[in-house]
Amino acid sequence: MQTFKSNPISATPRAITLVRRNRLIGQGMTEYIVVLALVVVAAIGVYSFFGKTVRTQMAGVAKEISGQSAQQEISQAEQAANAASTTANQDYGLANYDEATNSGN
Repeated sequence: MQTFKSNPISATPRAITLVRRNRLIGQGMTEYIVVLALVVVAAIGVYSFFGKTVRTQMAGVAKEISGQSAQQEISQAEQAANAASTTANQDYGLANYDEATNSGN
């Protein structure tokens, strides 16, 4: 019986194809991770901007599902949305950017 050693110079076309396929799979996974990271960063940005509004709306949805009135949460969500709109309409630069991030919305 003859044994073959792994020699890259005398690699078969099938072995080369497998190596290329593994590299392509790795490249696809890397691209997926980069896109996923971008989506996560965007989601964090949206949540930090609309966080209070989303939280109060979700609390209202939870109360409505349980059969309770969510009028208080609906008005709180409306107030939070108005406050976020006011904050978004102001001009911020590098000198006063902290004011926007610490505004409580």
